[in-house]
Amino acid sequence: MPIGPDDVEEEQRAFANVVATFSQYESYSLSANNRRRKDIYKIPRADQELLTALGYKSRLHEVDEAILANAQFLKQLVADPEIFGHALEAVEEQDGPSHSHDHSHTHSHSHGSGGHTHSQASPSAAQGRKNRPTEGDMDKLRSTLKQFVRDWSEEGRVERDVCYEPMKDALLAHFAHVPGADRSKLRVLVPGAGLCRLAWDIANLGFACQGNEFSHHMLLASFFILNRTNAVNQYTIYPYVHSFSNIRDKTALLRPISFPDVSPLSLPADSNFSLVAGDFEEIYGPDEYEDDEPQAGSWDAILTCFFLDTAKNIVNYLRIIHKKLAPGGVWINLGPLLWHWENSSSGDVSIELSLDEVKALAQKIGFEITNESTIDTTYTNNAESMLGYVYHAAFWTATKVR
Repeated sequence: MPIGPDDVEEEQRAFANVVATFSQYESYSLSANNRRRKDIYKIPRADQELLTALGYKSRLHEVDEAILANAQFLKQLVADPEIFGHALEAVEEQDGPSHSHDHSHTHSHSHGSGGHTHSQASPSAAQGRKNRPTEGDMDKLRSTLKQFVRDWSEEGRVERDVCYEPMKDALLAHFAHVPGADRSKLRVLVPGAGLCRLAWDIANLGFACQGNEFSHHMLLASFFILNRTNAVNQYTIYPYVHSFSNIRDKTALLRPISFPDVSPLSLPADSNFSLVAGDFEEIYGPDEYEDDEPQAGSWDAILTCFFLDTAKNIVNYLRIIHKKLAPGGVWINLGPLLWHWENSSSGDVSIELSLDEVKALAQKIGFEITNESTIDTTYTNNAESMLGYVYHAAFWTATKVR
């Protein structure tokens, strides 16, 4: 499908909104913390003195310092956003509606309100504001900080391994007959790649791997980690300072997280690893492709991790996965079914199947599902929080049989 001027303009506005969100993190977050400071003076003086003795005021100052450290890191992410072909100054000057394009897979679920937010600003609501981030925008940014923990820190290893290791093991098992030296001939696709650690790991195993991501938040962050990082633990952030709820102690709130735990540049020189930006259905769904686009049946494996529930129409997702796989190709899946578009105010289609229905649909489309299990896992969890959500994630290996 050809890209028109309206598509380009909308893409630029979406990008401008994300850059503005990253750029305004400091003032937004400091203001939120200052609200706590102001609230101290709204309670009786005796109560204020007790809080001072507990060290509450000094903790607010430490949070300010952590926010400033986060802000310095985030400014590096948007200092040269060349993956979108825009100059930062030009983007920041754009006016008009802001559309959230972050339904690919940030999995920024607002558990505190009992659900998840889409944070999609309508054109009418956005008119007249100059890239002023909403709370939804900031929530996605805060989730991006936690994604660095999950995908690229030693702290995130436990959570990461619970999800990624079974998928990599299944991939290796399916192609056990292929010598390691020939893995580069096998093409693996990872849609909803996020910050690309799973895709990077697969490339590090010797496979030709391509990640696909739609979220501008994730794309900016993944480009930075993959192309602007050259040392282990090069960066330090404070991802848990934005909420005081369910915190056991000051350490849980203020602890620094350093990353990456490995150098992203340490892939073998002959590795075939790429990241494609764009909507999964738009890039891999059309029947006709440009000369440099992958054709139907050209992928030996597709790995979907916390991805299926980003679908508006799950039938089309599974149809594309089936179509893109070569005969006998393998689809490896892990994740829950927290349908991202359920109860959305945007009016978008949302087909919400049960797990049994998804598996039955896969069989009707032409997959044979084997190696099924349930894997309990958290997602961007604060290991030292008093609250933790556990997904009973569905795992399977499925072979294209017809």
